[in-house]
Amino acid sequence: MTPARLLQILDAMTTEGRLYERLEDNLVRCYACAHGCLIQPGRRGICRVRFNQDGILRVPWGYVAGAACDPIEKKPYFHVLPGRDVLTFGMLGCNFHCSFCQNWLTSQTLRDPSALVSEGYIQRATPEQLVAAAQRCNAPLIASSYNEPLITSEWAVDIFRLAKQQGMRCVYVSNGFTTPEALRFLRPHLDGFKVDLKTMQARQYKELGGALQPVLDSIKLAHELGLWVEVVTLVVPGFNDTPEELWEMARFLVSVSPDIPWHVTAFHPDYKMTSAPPTSTASLQRAADIGQEAGLHYVYAGNLPGRVGSLEDTFCPACRTRLIQRRGFSVLDYKITPQGTCPACGAVIAGIWSENPPPAAGGTWGQPRRVSL
Repeated sequence: MTPARLLQILDAMTTEGRLYERLEDNLVRCYACAHGCLIQPGRRGICRVRFNQDGILRVPWGYVAGAACDPIEKKPYFHVLPGRDVLTFGMLGCNFHCSFCQNWLTSQTLRDPSALVSEGYIQRATPEQLVAAAQRCNAPLIASSYNEPLITSEWAVDIFRLAKQQGMRCVYVSNGFTTPEALRFLRPHLDGFKVDLKTMQARQYKELGGALQPVLDSIKLAHELGLWVEVVTLVVPGFNDTPEELWEMARFLVSVSPDIPWHVTAFHPDYKMTSAPPTSTASLQRAADIGQEAGLHYVYAGNLPGRVGSLEDTFCPACRTRLIQRRGFSVLDYKITPQGTCPACGAVIAGIWSENPPPAAGGTWGQPRRVSL
């Protein structure tokens, strides 16, 4: 497939956006992400999927490039209905161009010829079909992920609105490079906002195609708006793994709330960053130690299942009782009360918990189950 053919297919599956402002001379200003693109008629934003057609911002709607059921721990969310499955859907495109992206085939397909997907990836869908697929999977959660969900927020909101009517929880897996307008647009329909805090260096963020301050601002605002926030830092050797930078990240998160879970996860060579070594267990342990010393109540190490000891588990911050035992994406033991408290000391455990315990462990160890729509 050629880039022109792919754009032709995608442009046919769009609707008028809601996160934009119409200006003079048919210009539009997009507010879906912090780029705030000023788009001329016939031109596209940085993400390439939002475009100006005769003074109207057209945005993606009515398809998925992937949909699957898998554990919520894989997103990763550790404090949102642990042990449950989530129906995850994604589209195409991104507002960043990270050299270490692990979803580059979908995120970079409109920017990098080597990532150009086939027409077979794209499946027309309706919000009703996606909610019904979640119900068939017995998944009480729906997530927008795989590509950057901020640039397809109108589509996500239409799905989430129906999902909420069915009592489901809805979450984003995002780079957090957003605007107050977008977060307030999402808030009535969204429960969780997972943010990748990639670095504390403005120069590094610029290399990835974004900026640091809007990400920090979005973490603060999401928390203030009452969204459940979890933060992930992919610890990349030589990029963001110095103790000084990790301390800066941890202190920032504590300043927002010590109850924000911080996931420090292992890098594996991928996409355009294949020369850096994988993250060592010792490096993840050091990052986790820093988070705990800084005062964060919930610090986790990921991508190395069974190799990071208790850093996969959830402990009561008051009495240190182990409340959730995990291995990889499986919940092996669960002790949080239906009221969301520690059974040993009664302390409130921050998160979104179920009145029913999660199903017994043993499932798919994180392998996604593709769904038909």
